Amino acid sequence: MKKKSASKKDGQDFLMNICETNEIHPENIIHAKEKMPEESLLYDLAEFFKTFGDSTRVRIVAALIGGEMCVCDLASVLNMSVSAVSHQLRILRAAKIVRPKRQGKQIFYSIEDHHVGILYSVALEHIREESSKEF
Repeated sequence: MKKKSASKKDGQDFLMNICETNEIHPENIIHAKEKMPEESLLYDLAEFFKTFGDSTRVRIVAALIGGEMCVCDLASVLNMSVSAVSHQLRILRAAKIVRPKRQGKQIFYSIEDHHVGILYSVALEHIREESSKEF
């Protein structure tokens, strides 16, 4: 596929500017449109992944993959202040990535559900696979 400057982003004019052969595959287009989630779901998905765009939050998730931890323990593992960890935990809670559980005066955090662990593990595997190909 050869990219050319696109002056119009509508219909066939747009396709002709980006496709070298000017051939479309209707069955592929229909299939993709049928499988495309609603715009609101795509927005929520993008917001969910944005939460993982911060290495501190990913470090917190990595620490919690092994099991629940209190804020003080997380702060110690991450070599950060309790306040800084608490701030990141609020963001992770809002995104439903971690959940709190009160035990007396302490709050313990854990991964919200197994889906978060799967996403983390698959993404980590993907990164490790890609980095091993570089050498």
